[in-house]
Amino acid sequence: MLNFPSVELLESRHTFPCVFTFKVIGFADANFTARVISCVRDELQLEQDPYYTLRNSAHGRHVAVTLEPYCESSQQVLAIYGRLSGMDGLVMLL
Repeated sequence: MLNFPSVELLESRHTFPCVFTFKVIGFADANFTARVISCVRDELQLEQDPYYTLRNSAHGRHVAVTLEPYCESSQQVLAIYGRLSGMDGLVMLL
């Protein structure tokens, strides 16, 4: 079970709307990166990909995807966390 930040915590640390950073680590197979990006695009109803960077592990088994979408509210952040948390191949979500 993943523990997400509360609305109160998010709103005390961020002034919405703002750019919010999500770090998603998973197995580097089965189009993990594309599925992560698609998940965020779908939740935010974006026409293009949000800004993101990739970093592969030393042996190429895992990939870290850092996304920085513009979020309108703490509820959007929590909705994205909820979608990402159910992904196949997920190892860690920050």
